[in-house]
Amino acid sequence: MFLAYGLTYWTIPKFILTGKYARAGLSVVLLFLLTGGLSALVSLTIIDYFTHLLFRQYVADPQLNHMPISVRVFLAWISGLRGSITIGGLAASIKLMKYFYEKQQQALILEQEKTVAELQSLKAQLHPHFLFNTLNNIYAHAQDTAPVAADMLLGLSTLLRYILYHCNAPLVPLKQEVDMLLEYIELEKKRYGNELEIAVQVPDHFDSLMIAPLLILPFVENCFKHGTSNVLERPWINMHLNIKNKSIHLKLINGKAEDIISPTSGIGIGNVRKRLELLYPHRHELHIIEEEETYLVNLSIELKDLTDGVNDL
Repeated sequence: MFLAYGLTYWTIPKFILTGKYARAGLSVVLLFLLTGGLSALVSLTIIDYFTHLLFRQYVADPQLNHMPISVRVFLAWISGLRGSITIGGLAASIKLMKYFYEKQQQALILEQEKTVAELQSLKAQLHPHFLFNTLNNIYAHAQDTAPVAADMLLGLSTLLRYILYHCNAPLVPLKQEVDMLLEYIELEKKRYGNELEIAVQVPDHFDSLMIAPLLILPFVENCFKHGTSNVLERPWINMHLNIKNKSIHLKLINGKAEDIISPTSGIGIGNVRKRLELLYPHRHELHIIEEEETYLVNLSIELKDLTDGVNDL
């Protein structure tokens, strides 16, 4: 049982499923040694004691009694390990079968959701050419009469162009994603004017890092949605993004009214959590902390770059 539990709850989830095969091999050897040792200890103490106590006249074996202790330990170790390997192998097989079945089910569900989303997108999507022509016409008309509105239309057009033409790819350059976020922030700043205090810090260089599109935007949207409440006397938002060793670290914090509960598991945030689990398993950390007057998001993602290839996501 010790070997079965060790393989099922330690070796398989911590090493095999995460691709650490060398450590998995070492852990299997260690479990074999410990299992055999425990089996030998139990066999030579508890089992031998009760066996000789209850069945002495049937199991008396002078040759066994005079056998060197090292040989007896080895035989007990082999005997105990033999049964443990059978049970452990069966438990490990069940664990792996369950894991691959669940992964297959997740893939099927994801494919179904993707199909539904594509159908919904096709139903709701205007023809991009018509949409951008319309926006450009409104922009040209608003330049003279409402320059601020014209700038907002131009920003909206840029955002829509990015979402429609770039976000179908599994990965986009991190720089493009951050530029889109900055464009969105500028659009919101024009909307709120001097009423909003916002501080944004992003790196100057992004190397060739790639990221799944629109992963960060829902968190930024959430900041503006709940951090700019009319209840707040002075709305404020801080965004800090840095890069270290191919990982991005995002810190978003905004003020909030005490009686307003920001969604930590709504549809938007829930979708992002699901995408992170599917796209970056064991390669991301997300912590959302809500206090009386602040809402904090800490997100870290280990990214790939162009040399790693898109298919390695």
